[in-house]
Amino acid sequence: MITQQTLIIGANSDIAKALALQLIESETTGLILISRDVNAYDLLNRDKNTSHVNTITVKDYQSQSIEQAIEEIATYNHAPITRIYICNGILHNQSIQPEKRIEELTVESFNQVMASNALTPMLWIQQLMPTLTGNSPCKIVVFSARVGSISDNRLGGWYSYRASKAALNMMLKTAAIEIARRNKNIKIIAFHPGTTDTPLSKPFQKNVPANKLFTCDFVASQLLTIVENSSYDQTASYLDWQGKSINW
Repeated sequence: MITQQTLIIGANSDIAKALALQLIESETTGLILISRDVNAYDLLNRDKNTSHVNTITVKDYQSQSIEQAIEEIATYNHAPITRIYICNGILHNQSIQPEKRIEELTVESFNQVMASNALTPMLWIQQLMPTLTGNSPCKIVVFSARVGSISDNRLGGWYSYRASKAALNMMLKTAAIEIARRNKNIKIIAFHPGTTDTPLSKPFQKNVPANKLFTCDFVASQLLTIVENSSYDQTASYLDWQGKSINW
C-alpha cells in the first residue's frame, strides 16, 4: 500500500535515474518522475512491477509547463509527497562552455545557465508550495554545487555556473526562512554530489583522482542516507556527498 510519494524532477539525469532505481523497490513509496524525456522509464516498465511509478513529460521548464505538471500530480495517488529531488541543471552544451576568462562571458550563455540552474528549481518549489503547506513533513533536495560557495572560491573562472549556483543557494536559504513560518515540517537541502561520472562532468574528469570520481549509484545511495538522517530544523542545509556542511 502506497503511504507516501517521492517526486523526482529532471528525472532523465543519470543521478536521478540511479535514485529512481534505488527507490523503485519500495512497496510503500510511490514515485512521480518528471522530465522532458521519460523513455528510460518506459523501458524499465518491461522488467519490473512499476504500477506505483508515474511519469510526466514536460515540453520545457517554463512556468506553464510546470503548472500543467503540478495539475497532473494532483490526479495521482493522494498519499502525501514526503521527498522532492530537483535534479535539473546545466554546465555545458553545444553552445555553452564554462568560462575560463572573463572575456568569454556572454549575455546569452549567462542568461541560459542562470535560468536553468537558479530560476527553474525555484519555480518548481513555488508551484509545489500549496501542496506542501499541510501537516505532512517533506524534505526538498535541490542539486547545487560546491562552486556555488562564495567563501570557497579559490580558483576563479566558471562565471555563469558559479553565479547560478550561488544565486540558487541564496534563494533556497531565503525560501527556507519563509517556509519555516508556514510549516515546521519542511526541510530544504542544497546538495553537492561531488564529481560524478556523468555527461555533465565528462569533459572535466582528466585531473580528477580515481577515488574522487563517483558512480551515480554511489551518489544516489549517499544522498538517500543523508536525506533520511536530516532533521526538520527550519533552516536550509548546504551539504556535500558525505553529508558534511559547505560554507555558503
